[in-house]
Amino acid sequence: MRWWDIEPVMELELRLFPEDAWSHGMYWSELAEAHPGGTRHYTVATTPEGAIVGYAGLMEVAGEGDVQTIAVDERHQGAGIGAALLTDLIATAARRGCAELLLEVRVDNPRAQQLYERFGFEPVGIRRGYYQPANVDALVMRLENPKYDLKDIQNG
Repeated sequence: MRWWDIEPVMELELRLFPEDAWSHGMYWSELAEAHPGGTRHYTVATTPEGAIVGYAGLMEVAGEGDVQTIAVDERHQGAGIGAALLTDLIATAARRGCAELLLEVRVDNPRAQQLYERFGFEPVGIRRGYYQPANVDALVMRLENPKYDLKDIQNG
């Protein structure tokens, strides 16, 4: 993801997460740390024509990784884009030496939870009222020892 991707990402963000969307400033701040040696990694998924249909971000600090965001345009869900984005984040976390990778997912989003479970993430806790203003709980999930090799990721 680059600075010129922020506008199309924000269009998706506001459509997919109308209650708790990130702001332009949050993405600018995240991308400021997405450089060699930085603590962030952001990527986009595009159509062959170049339209952004998904995006994802990772934060890594002191060997701990955290999935900051992952989203796929609802018109393109079920096509493997979410899996490809998650694979990229897991491989990046592994290359950066993360001992574990954490994420939060809405408790009312079983589709996303199933994707994460398929990749070996396990539930480790609940954050009450995490998603505001809707006051929806977050399920915290963890993947121990993220792997770099795609074959290893798919086989858990």
